[in-house]
Amino acid sequence: QQAMSKRSREEMQEEKQAEPMEIDNGVSTAPVRRATLLTLLSRPSPYGNETGSLPCGEYEPLPKTPSPGETPATVDNTPLTNAKVLVVGAGGLGCEILKDLAMSGIRNVHVIDLDTIDVTNLNRQFLFRQKDVGNSKAKTAASFINEKCPWMNVTAHHGKIQDHDSSFYASFNCIISGLDNVEARRWLNATVIGLVEFDSDGDMDPSTIIPIIDGGTEAFSGQARLILPRITSCFECTLDSFPPQTSFPLCTIAETPRRPEHCIAYASMLQWDREFPDKKLDKDSPEDMTWVYQQAKERADKFNISGVTYMMTMGVVKNIIPAVASTNAIISAACVNEAVKYLTFCSRNLNSYMMYMGSEGVHSHTFAYERKEDCPVCTSSVQKMPPLSSKGTLTELIQALRDGTMRLSSPSLVSGSGKTLYMPKPPALEKATRPNLNKPLSSLVLAGDELIVTDPILGVPIKLAVAFAD
Repeated sequence: QQAMSKRSREEMQEEKQAEPMEIDNGVSTAPVRRATLLTLLSRPSPYGNETGSLPCGEYEPLPKTPSPGETPATVDNTPLTNAKVLVVGAGGLGCEILKDLAMSGIRNVHVIDLDTIDVTNLNRQFLFRQKDVGNSKAKTAASFINEKCPWMNVTAHHGKIQDHDSSFYASFNCIISGLDNVEARRWLNATVIGLVEFDSDGDMDPSTIIPIIDGGTEAFSGQARLILPRITSCFECTLDSFPPQTSFPLCTIAETPRRPEHCIAYASMLQWDREFPDKKLDKDSPEDMTWVYQQAKERADKFNISGVTYMMTMGVVKNIIPAVASTNAIISAACVNEAVKYLTFCSRNLNSYMMYMGSEGVHSHTFAYERKEDCPVCTSSVQKMPPLSSKGTLTELIQALRDGTMRLSSPSLVSGSGKTLYMPKPPALEKATRPNLNKPLSSLVLAGDELIVTDPILGVPIKLAVAFAD
């Protein structure tokens, strides 16, 4: 065994010495073997994209075999260098995705994120340093990649994804999502699907189909999926697989807390407003979060509840999902791999969902997530109204749209004839339509009519058929 270990060490040392690093004209410090991606793209493949179960295009090898030392960073006019990719989210997953795109030679990248850097991000979001705390994640990540990888051109957008109109998203060849909440993913999904155009015969215009490669992680588990608008299942089709976010009854929080989460919610929801009535809690401020933690700890001690920590406070207030760096690395690699395959057609794309389970080993499973026949986003079907009697009020319908399978947040309703039933914004219109809330729905519309429902979460109108349970 000692002899075998010695030989293994000697062999490894020889292999290490046989692979010297080479500098490519001062542009890249990458080893020559990174050129294998160009080598792959210059060769014919029996597994081209068109041979898969989800064909997106026909593979055509590059006309020229790369010379020694050429890398995706130095060769122009390839499908990868000509592509324009959007990365949504610059957190744990987004940092890994940006790194993988840079190493794959996909140069023209935009990244968008609303958040600023918190000190708790530094253990896994490796594009950030201590000096960056408080700065924009998108701008800092873009600056880091551009500095370390001179061939890259990363453009940062600090703000909400809803701040950009449809033309912004239509300008990309591929969108990779590293979002950490369901609502934002639903909005992005609906917006990109709404970009698909049809000709006079009802056929889709392929140039308006922009794929979304969606990644998500939670501790040692993760998923990557390819969404081809109007072709594969969309995010809304699979909404039922995401349980609604947990909330705590206010009476429990205020009167009979039993868990550390109750104490944290009390400090952030009730105590903060009493102490700072004119200031909104900044979830990204270390000072604000420290205050919430201290108040929650005091309340927990009062009720003999243990377990309140600063990290738990961050998790409850910001609804943080546990993050593991290795899971982010695996899922980001899967997402960028799908992007490379789609942009070059060099191999078969995923059809359409991959699950990774790493808590007890390295396990993965792929399957085709079926489209939902009555999906309100990727189909044109008219939705069924939640069960409601003819005496039910408009308020009851709105509540059913919020609590039911559609899980809307602030729906607006207009009748098929154009009559506005209720609009939560602007205030003047809300005030004018407020009297309708307590009216029976049957006095506003007839059975068989259609309602047009809009909601900030989706951004696209939904048709709802009026049908009373009685």
